[in-house]
Amino acid sequence: MTRVVLAEDGVLLREGLVGVLVRFGFEVVAAVGDAAELMTAVKEHSPDLVITDIKMPPSFQDEGLRAAVRLRADHPGLPIVVLSQYVQQEYAADLIGTGDSVGYLLKDRVADITEFVAALRTVIAGGTVVDPDVVRRLITRPLDPLAGLSGREREVLALIAEGRSNSAIAAALFIGEPAVGKHVGNILVKLGLPPTDDTNRRVLAVLTYLRAR
Repeated sequence: MTRVVLAEDGVLLREGLVGVLVRFGFEVVAAVGDAAELMTAVKEHSPDLVITDIKMPPSFQDEGLRAAVRLRADHPGLPIVVLSQYVQQEYAADLIGTGDSVGYLLKDRVADITEFVAALRTVIAGGTVVDPDVVRRLITRPLDPLAGLSGREREVLALIAEGRSNSAIAAALFIGEPAVGKHVGNILVKLGLPPTDDTNRRVLAVLTYLRAR
């Protein structure tokens, strides 16, 4: 029997999900109402599956999602399904980035019980299930032009955008000026800004940075 920890702050939905899970042969070892209780329940029960809402107390922002990502870091491969009221692309991308055995479903899909249970079993078996609406949003999402930059390269680019010279950047970051030059070169390459006679690549890099913010 699959042992489940469920986290959902809405009492009616939580109890409804418990009823559905039990009906289809799952064992709900804990049903909690916030992210802190979720973390505690997983540590205590070592479940086979976690189901969590994204938005939970106290701020109702992304507590459930952050808890899910943290649980995946602490328990690699732990099957997790998150439920969301709306399509939130950044949350889906964060969760999917943790590997296999994950699911991101809109709560509207839970109304189709057979489809919902099938999605849970897919995740338990090592698959990834993402709501079709989320997939469409992710496919059409503009790519982040700064995604390939390292943390240090982003810092250097931010200081370039402030109009600082290489020597000023070196002083601000407590690194040598040659190191700054190397970072700048890497930034220009990663942003796809080859040397030309009629453009200022440093200015183009700043424009790319500002558009991405």
